[in-house]
Amino acid sequence: MSSSRAPLSAVIITQDAATQLGECLASAAFADEILVVDSGSGDGTVELAAHHGARVVRKEWMGFGRQKRFAVEQAANDWVLCLDADERVSPELARSIEHALDAPVSPVYRMARCNRFLGRWLRHGEGYPDWSTRLFDRRAARWSDDPVHEKVLYAVTPGTLAGDLLHDSAEDLGRYLEKQNRYSTLAARQMLEQGRGGSALQLLLSPLVRFIKFYFLRLGFLDGVPGLVHIAIGCLASFMKYAKLIELRRAAETR
Repeated sequence: MSSSRAPLSAVIITQDAATQLGECLASAAFADEILVVDSGSGDGTVELAAHHGARVVRKEWMGFGRQKRFAVEQAANDWVLCLDADERVSPELARSIEHALDAPVSPVYRMARCNRFLGRWLRHGEGYPDWSTRLFDRRAARWSDDPVHEKVLYAVTPGTLAGDLLHDSAEDLGRYLEKQNRYSTLAARQMLEQGRGGSALQLLLSPLVRFIKFYFLRLGFLDGVPGLVHIAIGCLASFMKYAKLIELRRAAETR
């Protein structure tokens, strides 16, 4: 750790993440503080976090955006690195973060996120570089309130860090599909609250455009069968999001 760099808090939200959290915590050991905000785990997550020296705060689940915003507010330092329990900071990324904090050129930094799917690290398509804003000064940025597909909000030009944030959920295909089903439901509800409609044209074009973009233009075909399956599920999730939005809209109109 450089003595001259700005102090850093690594912030992680958890719920029943004991099988994944250990590697995440180990990869973030260079931070001055590790803060875990847990929303009711019953599998030893809290005990594991404490064993690794993390400070644990308990908070009931509020949705991804609000939960992450709350977690950032609890950090001891203004500079925060936001991680999920199934992510790991690669050694190159850790060095890049420390170098950036020695003399920040921006209060916000993005990093490439590399996703492991069906046993393969995806290097094309929507699986890479999957740019993610995770390192920022909380005085200049904050998480959105979105219950799903949350994002960091800021009004500056972000810096770019070298090295990958490694995402390995270790999910089988069934659990991955279940998660995408939940996310598409939350996204449809959010779109309904925003007053957005759904149409047959969106049902058709959204998955088609997505497939062309990620499988051909972003070279997803180079990731073999895992890349094809990953993109196909993303297209299905896009289709289901609009289908669920249409269902919710019609249900609301008949009340």
